[in-house]
Amino acid sequence: MPGIDECLLEAMRLPGARGAAVVDWTSGLALGTAGESASGDHEATAAETAELARIAAEYQSFAPADGSDWSDDDTPVEDMIVSNRDSYHVVHFVRTTFDSSVFLYLWLGRTEGNLALARIRLREMARQLVLG
Repeated sequence: MPGIDECLLEAMRLPGARGAAVVDWTSGLALGTAGESASGDHEATAAETAELARIAAEYQSFAPADGSDWSDDDTPVEDMIVSNRDSYHVVHFVRTTFDSSVFLYLWLGRTEGNLALARIRLREMARQLVLG
């Protein structure tokens, strides 16, 4: 089972990967980073991305129609994707045995990357990730 560093190295092997991080969305701290940062500063990118993740995770508007929340067996939000002219920013929430406050973040070049493949691989990485 891979830890944070191995997970980030695997994320950076995805076609079009520019940068990746494992972030605690409650504190906004990067637990690990690889590659480039969209803002030029990994910690600033982690904090800004965590703010978006917090909104998606905490507001009922983004929960499934059945009203499930973090107390269920799965996260209410799976992925969050922000796209711009040249890239995708993909956040995949990680279900953990403690507080599930971690996500995988991938900055993906739009022309070189494959968004569908990235989502599938991030999901697989999240299942295998060992934290702590």
